[in-house]
Amino acid sequence: MLISIPSVKKFSEKSFRRSAINFIFFFVASNFICLGNILAQDKVGNKQKEEIWKKIGSYFSAPAELAGQLGDYRSPLKFYDGRAVRTKMEWQERRKEILDRWNELMGEWPVLMTDQRMEILDSTHREDFTQYRVRFYWAPTEQTHGYLLIPDGDRKQKRPAVVSVYYEPETAIGEGQPERDFAYQLTKRGFVTLSIGTTDATAEKTYALYYPDVDNAQVQPLSMLACAASNAWHVLANTHYVDSTRIGIIGHSFGGKWAMFASCLYQRFACAVWSDPGIVFEGSRESINYWEPWYLGYHPKPWRKRGLITEDNPAFGLYPKLIAEGYNLHELHALMAPRPFLVSGGEEDPSKRWVALNHSVAVNKLLGAKNKVAMTNRPTHSPNAQSNEIAYLFFEYFLK
Repeated sequence: MLISIPSVKKFSEKSFRRSAINFIFFFVASNFICLGNILAQDKVGNKQKEEIWKKIGSYFSAPAELAGQLGDYRSPLKFYDGRAVRTKMEWQERRKEILDRWNELMGEWPVLMTDQRMEILDSTHREDFTQYRVRFYWAPTEQTHGYLLIPDGDRKQKRPAVVSVYYEPETAIGEGQPERDFAYQLTKRGFVTLSIGTTDATAEKTYALYYPDVDNAQVQPLSMLACAASNAWHVLANTHYVDSTRIGIIGHSFGGKWAMFASCLYQRFACAVWSDPGIVFEGSRESINYWEPWYLGYHPKPWRKRGLITEDNPAFGLYPKLIAEGYNLHELHALMAPRPFLVSGGEEDPSKRWVALNHSVAVNKLLGAKNKVAMTNRPTHSPNAQSNEIAYLFFEYFLK
């Protein structure tokens, strides 16, 4: 049977209208379903955040007797020439001044390696995640190895991530002292983690990273460790299953110093946990030893005898200059604003450290940000289950 052209035209227009109506109905219905799912997920997410905040919120306030106390620390809200910082725009200028000054004092970093990817050396499936042993350049002429831990599940889903730093990378993945297995525990909570450490330097008792070499370092070693962590940030961000806007960093003791300098000096870390590093200079505490040549007191070998500064065993290099000219680490803390950070304090960082932290609170207040500075306190230097639980909840709250 032949069909005339007018009949075909009529049929086509009618079919097209019906198809268009069906498509529109399907599109609208599908989007309403998707929107409903998103709203439901947001509701669940908000409820979870509320529950977490009930557990961690109290740590974002100084004890009443220390609230608002600023001590004799030089205010980050004053330029080095004494001018006051009064606006958000002026803070950006002041922030740059602090960062430039400290980089000038400590030595400029080599250019970050932003495009490299990790080399996978081997892999092991553990429990509900895969552990990869990886290698990458953390300095222009030096490679390091570490461990990348990825939870099981959809690899197309972008996940939050945390870099863990320590004397060696094995402790954080659960092969060292208890309660320092940060990477392992965070991976069990759904984070991608990267554990790195200064294995070779620790064995040689030089501890840190020296550029271009240990006999002629052009950057203070602690700052160079921060540079290395920033390169680690990039290799982690370059993996397709990591959300680069949600990468934090954590470290304890030596690693706490490392995590603090990395997150303060490199703005792309979204948040940070510093476990009892000694967050300000204090010459009477042997573990708050920023004067040592592997931190901020680099000098050519032979090195000073390790220990407190005395007349017979003075400090050399940059550290005495920092002290003489009134610099302290609260200036670096302020560079975090408005990014959140938690001091997981122990013997080296008791509650009196709020006097220094109040300066960061003041900077955040100027920026219109609140609840960005937190501290927990425990009697011992070593982290414990309770202090770690708050640290992990902190990351869940701000990165998930």
